[in-house]
Amino acid sequence: MGILPTVQRPRAAGVLVSGLSLVAVTGVIAGLRHVAPVLSLGVLYLFAVLPVAVFWGLAYALPVSIASMLVFNWLFLPPTHTLALHDSANWVALAVYLVTAVVVSELAARARRRAAEADQQRREATFSASVSALLLESGSVQERLRAIADRVGEALGVRRVRIELDSLRRPERGETARDLVVGGRHVGRVFFEHAPDPEIEGRVLPALASLLASAADRERFAREAIAAETLRRSDFVKTTILRSLSHDLRSPLTAITAAGDVLADPELAPGDRAELVETVRLEARRLSRLVSNLLDLSRLGAGAAAPRKELWAADGLVARALDAAGAEAERVDVVLGDDVPTVAVDPTQLERALVNLLENALRFSSPADRVELRVESRDGEVLFHVSDRGPGLDHHELERIFEPFERAEVGGGAGLGLAIARGFSVTNGGRLWAESEPGRGARFSVALPVAPARERARS
Repeated sequence: MGILPTVQRPRAAGVLVSGLSLVAVTGVIAGLRHVAPVLSLGVLYLFAVLPVAVFWGLAYALPVSIASMLVFNWLFLPPTHTLALHDSANWVALAVYLVTAVVVSELAARARRRAAEADQQRREATFSASVSALLLESGSVQERLRAIADRVGEALGVRRVRIELDSLRRPERGETARDLVVGGRHVGRVFFEHAPDPEIEGRVLPALASLLASAADRERFAREAIAAETLRRSDFVKTTILRSLSHDLRSPLTAITAAGDVLADPELAPGDRAELVETVRLEARRLSRLVSNLLDLSRLGAGAAAPRKELWAADGLVARALDAAGAEAERVDVVLGDDVPTVAVDPTQLERALVNLLENALRFSSPADRVELRVESRDGEVLFHVSDRGPGLDHHELERIFEPFERAEVGGGAGLGLAIARGFSVTNGGRLWAESEPGRGARFSVALPVAPARERARS
């Protein structure tokens, strides 16, 4: 059976301990021979044999047994200083002692082997459990190879272990390589400083190959699943964009085309002409907003919307948003809190976020209803609340509406405004959320951190 290198002892130490044990027991017998029968003291040599058998095995214990018998005969059995024996009882005693010493040595060596085997089995079980746990942790298999190699070295009793997946590299000078193969599949190679015990190697390496192959397959399946999900979502987004834009692009283009055809009539009344011109302008702005939203969404998705922050007062940001909202801003009631501090934001991005929130509120409110834009300061943040009196939102819609191309059943739109508003709010270090009670309208709130005092002082 294979013995663990960690319990093997150097040969020189075994020889030295064997000699010292023999000398020590001989000294004890010499001291006791005046108080006890010499023949009965021969059993003490078992104390020289047993430690050697336990720690170095039968190969060392057997010479100690024979040597102790000869020394006992030479020094203590008459006639002394000769190996000749005149008393037949002494022959029987020596024979019994020798047989006893050999049997005890074998039993001790066997117990040692079994203990070593049990310890090795424990190591191998611990190895399999620890490697399985490492491979189940997050991260790639490649990142775990160094830690796994340490576990392999402990299980095999070797040093400087290196594992290379899908490798056919030849071992360098002073290295020993073994292929990791499972089910005819080559998983990789493991390299050692010196060759391990073949029997232990035959148990550990197949288990290692199986665990690594399973982990590599799981990692590959996960990548394929992610790729498939990415492709599915990409196809879904493309389909959604086409469906959304086919209507949202066609409507203003159709209106502009129809108005242009009618404007070509030289007999058109001045009032009708002015109305058609206004229609062309409104639809052109609608088309421009749609294109701008698509560009903004693309920039946010690509991480290319880095803000250029400036210090701005809340009323200045509100004024910019109302100007950009156009004529419909007349339906917006503005409520500014007292002593609202400044914020550090990209004014263009925050203007776009507030305009999108205002347009969303106006779209979902009837022409007779007012929309409120309230600004206040609370807990180190400046909050912009946009409230409408529309149909409101269900609880499950409060987060879904911020997804791109999520459009409500009423109100129209491409479903981009709220996604862009949240994107620009987050990019500027803020938050955007919705609150609503069905049938009582909705409120959208943007929270931005107050500019640090040192920045306000510099301004």
